[in-house]
Amino acid sequence: MNQQEENKLFERINKSDEKAFEILFHKYYGILCSFATKLVHDDVAAEEIVQEFYVKLWEKREQISIDSSVKNYIFRSVKNLCLNFIQHNKTKIAHAQKLLSEVENNFSDDNNYPEPGLYEKIEESIKSLPEKRREIFRLSRQEGLKYQEIAQKLNISVKTVETQMSLAIKTLRDKLKNYTTFFSFF
Repeated sequence: MNQQEENKLFERINKSDEKAFEILFHKYYGILCSFATKLVHDDVAAEEIVQEFYVKLWEKREQISIDSSVKNYIFRSVKNLCLNFIQHNKTKIAHAQKLLSEVENNFSDDNNYPEPGLYEKIEESIKSLPEKRREIFRLSRQEGLKYQEIAQKLNISVKTVETQMSLAIKTLRDKLKNYTTFFSFF
């Protein structure tokens, strides 16, 4: 398919032609997944990034105007999503390292002991989480599984695991806000 044919195909997509979208999807999906994998070094994340691209493409199909070739637009878009993913992960790692450093600093001397009732309150707060969220939280924090491992074990997406963990941590922060000693841990 040459550039002119791709531009005509994209014009059909702009007009909500699902068949044209399907043709474009099948033409580039595998190649985009390989491309994204080379950038993010994670097959599952790469596939989710490509799927996210196609969802956004369909949602914004009427507003998108392509100045260059369709192929360049598609690869540039996926590359940008990959770079956003990499930056987001760097930020998460930096935040986790900062929290770990704070926890280590808070408990570096022998005078720092857990506040009375903290362990019970933590367990009570975890038990109050919705069942699936609680399961995901325990697999991550108590069994030490990575998000990708949890996703595979529970047959859900990594994005779902990330969302559920974020919601669990937010809930626990809210419920444990009076326990300043361990607040930074969550």
